[in-house]
Amino acid sequence: MQKSTLFDAIARPRRLPDEVAQSVMSAITSGALKPGDKLPSEAEMSSNFNVARTVVREAISLLKFDGVVDSRRGVGAFVANREERTSFRISPACFEKRREIIKLLQLRTSVQSGAAALAAELRTDAQMEVIETVLQELLEANDKGPEAALEERVEAELRLYQLITEASENEYFCDVVNMIEMNIQNYLRSAFLKNAAACEFEPNVILEHKAVVAAIRDQAPETARVATRKRFSNASDSLAARKDFA
Repeated sequence: MQKSTLFDAIARPRRLPDEVAQSVMSAITSGALKPGDKLPSEAEMSSNFNVARTVVREAISLLKFDGVVDSRRGVGAFVANREERTSFRISPACFEKRREIIKLLQLRTSVQSGAAALAAELRTDAQMEVIETVLQELLEANDKGPEAALEERVEAELRLYQLITEASENEYFCDVVNMIEMNIQNYLRSAFLKNAAACEFEPNVILEHKAVVAAIRDQAPETARVATRKRFSNASDSLAARKDFA
């Protein structure tokens, strides 16, 4: 069967339905798939992604639940028109994942604030220069908005705090932060991205990131600790406060 060029095969074995759904969403966001376009058949998508047809079926179900695609019996699945989509909804499975993300953010609040305090004390000029560069990348991605630069924005934020952690010169902090990020990447990425789109593009969030970097630049350990704790506590609180709009 000839493969479409719309999608790439998924190499990672976990979270396959979420990965397929995210790939379809990326194609829609980029304009490769437009409202009214018919998705490739289940068999074709299975071949393109190199996954079982049941995985594709579940991914399409997730997209249908969120109103991203419409399914027509005997015809196929189509990209829904934005104005005709139902209100944004989150699946029950996503709520379970959200609780896991909150737990990870709660853990990271303590770890990251300690790492930031050490980074403020120990960082080098070279490390500070890279931290400032990645903060600027985060700001630029943020200005594009969640529809245009969601993954770019999330990846910049992850890199920013990885660099801050590395500047602490404490490999144990690095190990814990890497463990947290690995759990997000391997099990919770789709839910993490969805919640980031809803919560993380607000102006106050950008001010919080800037406050963390400014404290590290000024070599003010306690200010960095407090600013970082505030950023991650607020991220956890805003995530916990979200509601399901039916």
